[in-house]
Amino acid sequence: MASKKIEKIRDKRKRRVRGKISGTESKPRLSVFRSAKQIYVQAIADDLGKTLAEASTLSEEIKGALGGLKKLDAAREVGKLVSKRLQALGIEQIVFDRGKYLYHGRVRALAEAARESGLKF
Repeated sequence: MASKKIEKIRDKRKRRVRGKISGTESKPRLSVFRSAKQIYVQAIADDLGKTLAEASTLSEEIKGALGGLKKLDAAREVGKLVSKRLQALGIEQIVFDRGKYLYHGRVRALAEAARESGLKF
């Protein structure tokens, strides 16, 4: 578990990042949450207060294929999956919300995979 000081820093970063961005139905906010083992992402239309699409390492479509992969590679697969789901809805552009996490490692891998799959940030 992270120390109180690290949590304080993360919360401050989350407020700063989240205060600058918001999503719409045509350009949703792609919000990322990562735990020690899993990574979750959802496309949110803040104007409607609605989640348009979601994906995670626990999604049925990719859960079986992630068996022997490292967490970084699993994050790439999640990025591709969410991109595919958004494109099925006709959404090409998003606003990336890294939340309280730094843009490196699994968060960066997810974002780059989504970009390579056709989403525009």
